[in-house]
Amino acid sequence: MSESSLQDYLSKSISKDNWKNAGFKKRAGVLIPLFSVYSKKSFGIGDLADLKLIVDWAKLISNSIIQLLPMNEVGSLFCPYDAVSSFALEPSYISLKSFPELRNKKFSSSSKNSNFVDYSVKKEKLRLLWDVYLATDLSEALDFEDFQQKNFYWLSDFALFKVLKDRYQGRPWYEWEDNFKNRSRQALQEFKQNNIEKITFQMWLQWILFKQFKEAKDYAAQNNIFIKGDLPVLVSRDSADVWSHPQFFKLDFAAGAPPDMYCAKGQRWGMPTYNWENIAQDNYRYIKEKLKYAQEFYNILRIDHVVGLFRIWSIPYQEPEENQGLNGFFDPLDERIWKEHGRNILTFFTQNTTMLLCAEDLGIIPKCCVDTLQEFGIPGNDVQRWVKDWNKRHDFLLPGEYRELAVTTLSTHDTTNWKAWWKYEAGTVDQALFIRKCLDRKIDFAKVNLKLFNAKLSFHGRLRWNEEIDSIDKLLGELGKNKEEVGDFIDLYENTYQEKEKLWKVLGCRGEISEEANSQLLTKVTEFILRSQAVFCINSIEDYLGLADVFKGDPYQYRINVPGTISPKNWSLKLPFCLEEMLIYPLNQKIRKLISDSGRG
Repeated sequence: MSESSLQDYLSKSISKDNWKNAGFKKRAGVLIPLFSVYSKKSFGIGDLADLKLIVDWAKLISNSIIQLLPMNEVGSLFCPYDAVSSFALEPSYISLKSFPELRNKKFSSSSKNSNFVDYSVKKEKLRLLWDVYLATDLSEALDFEDFQQKNFYWLSDFALFKVLKDRYQGRPWYEWEDNFKNRSRQALQEFKQNNIEKITFQMWLQWILFKQFKEAKDYAAQNNIFIKGDLPVLVSRDSADVWSHPQFFKLDFAAGAPPDMYCAKGQRWGMPTYNWENIAQDNYRYIKEKLKYAQEFYNILRIDHVVGLFRIWSIPYQEPEENQGLNGFFDPLDERIWKEHGRNILTFFTQNTTMLLCAEDLGIIPKCCVDTLQEFGIPGNDVQRWVKDWNKRHDFLLPGEYRELAVTTLSTHDTTNWKAWWKYEAGTVDQALFIRKCLDRKIDFAKVNLKLFNAKLSFHGRLRWNEEIDSIDKLLGELGKNKEEVGDFIDLYENTYQEKEKLWKVLGCRGEISEEANSQLLTKVTEFILRSQAVFCINSIEDYLGLADVFKGDPYQYRINVPGTISPKNWSLKLPFCLEEMLIYPLNQKIRKLISDSGRG
């Protein structure tokens, strides 16, 4: 449908009021994790004052959406999708520039000299802010009192949780003494009285974050820039939310994802699944309060793993962790109620916020979820490397074939950047998955591996097909099986063999195919995706800066997160220069032209 037809459709959808707030137009945006940037005045990590510089840069290159990763306070792994609260913001993002008394203080973090964030910056900032707090007279701070009253639902419990966690040297709440673990009213009251200063400090930090974030959002609004937030569908088992409201969670289970062509064992995230029955009995207040607070900062909200609202992969908590997501089940068990289940929750979401909702709907998505998002007028997610005709042509879709109701992108925080995908993953299959499939069919992997795959072009657990395996018959011959026995192998082959050649042709490239993704090829695919009919196109800062080869060396090392792994390099990648330099970088002219020429400027 045309842009006017899409506008007409959205103006009659269930989310019509949310769309009116956002405007019915195609937009371009950029995904920037705040921890990945810094300014000349930052203290070791991007902060909320730096968000204003991001706004300046977005405006300069004609982007009208800035997408952030979850801003909630993180735990020891610094993963924003495993937060210690669905409400509280991360104190690392407090801008110290707001406090004149800290101008001459020494700051020991060496994070500025590294390619990755040194999260010891958090401890340093809190040390300095504690001194500021002690010197601050809050006796007549009426706006601080107002903040506490308006956020009473979560703020007091969160502050208490944080101070108790310090008392127990960071141990999870389910390892505390029974009177605190089980929230004995008398024990908690006595603890509050004896620790009121520390508890108030935690609330004061959240007040400072609230004010600074609101100021940044107002600045964005003045410049006609939308802030897109991210609402994780789950929260850490060791969180203030779960400790405060255990009845809202199924603590005998861990959420995850079933095995697929990219994760042979599936995924086990560890967070508990929701007890939606109990949440509904409380009139969804827990969800309503989350939306109300998020709305203070965001114009658009991404619902992470939206299919989890319809059905979620649940793994018994006692299942050995090495099995990842192999031995789980979908909750609810009855597929017939999935649509009603998810539809009821999404109805509540849309009725209780003015934010425009977007959905992360990647992976294996049941039709009931697809249909419901369409009915509601909620855009899904389209990642270019996966936007294909998987069943007939086994080829990439053209810009005019993309979903209109979608946010399209070259890569995500959980994938390689586009250059690394092209070099290492295009035209490959997951090695662990292929081995497991061979074991299931009693196929000798060591033997077929030599014939089917090119060892010289297989890296990072990915197997690149040999060019000689140019037909299904040759595949079957090497496997020693007939079609009926290995339909899934055929599916893998048809959708990955000569993937580079297919995309090279779709992009209109000429000449010999480049094994490396140079800036010219990245420019081609950026133009391609900006021209798609998806209503929003939001690319990562890594992919935008890749247009000028800003990131030196192997592109594989430049990624935000490797799912299923624990590493100090996850959630800590930094840009190679500060925001002030980015504002005057020659590449800006090129990005601006790409966006303007696409009609999204």
